[in-house]
Amino acid sequence: MKDLKQFNIHYIGLKEASHTFEYQIDNTFFEAFHFDEFFDANIKVTLVLDKKSTMLTLNFTATGTVNVLCDVSGEEFDQEIHAALPLLVKFGNEFNDDNEELLILPYSEFQMNVAQYIYEMIVLAIPSKRVHPKVLDGTLETEALKKLEKLRVTKEKTTEDVDPRWD
Repeated sequence: MKDLKQFNIHYIGLKEASHTFEYQIDNTFFEAFHFDEFFDANIKVTLVLDKKSTMLTLNFTATGTVNVLCDVSGEEFDQEIHAALPLLVKFGNEFNDDNEELLILPYSEFQMNVAQYIYEMIVLAIPSKRVHPKVLDGTLETEALKKLEKLRVTKEKTTEDVDPRWD
């Protein structure tokens, strides 16, 4: 993974208050993680960091689009992204990220990199089955969809072709 210094947050120098950080995410961000399932990405990530004396509360939100292939038609389309990720950061003797909602940083640390959390939030916000919106409303016409419609099994075909011994 390339060094993503712009995602470092120096929390030691921040006052005890709420702080907002904004990031514009594109394909170069995903290339740093060797992730190439998106043809294009345009996502705005907002991080609200609430600093207290003994802990940090981070709330990530992401909105935007990623250009992906439709699993049904094979056509490219822009998949909308809406995601949120809360994270609680406490301080301890050693680093511990076993819990997905709680991060423990050593007392000796003065900064943290939030790129991994942004990456995971966006990738997990993508549905496992990506369907073009025009496929859902029936307005997209492609050769693949025409072939799928031709091969579609209807109830009438199945009742005629079923061997009665199987009933």
